[in-house]
Amino acid sequence: MSKFTKELIDNYADKLLIGLTPEENEMVLNEFDDIDTNINLINEIDGISEVEPMTHCLDDFEYVLREDVVAPTPDIKDLLRNSDVTEDREIVVPKVVG
Repeated sequence: MSKFTKELIDNYADKLLIGLTPEENEMVLNEFDDIDTNINLINEIDGISEVEPMTHCLDDFEYVLREDVVAPTPDIKDLLRNSDVTEDREIVVPKVVG
């Protein structure tokens, strides 16, 4: 018996503010069942609970932190000279939404 239901999927969809058609709900329900089946198969592997979780895909990964170096900030007027249209300290760009 599946622990996922149509109502549970609809509840998740409502929380995510997406609407699902009955066909989409059925597809998601089937995918959740497949995922759950695969997770159960993984959990049946002997000794799986003793496996240490990975933090990175490379075993020899090292963080190399560089020295913080204070550098002078370029003058805003020099930076704005690279733009065609400016207004005060801002670059004017064409409206692309709505």
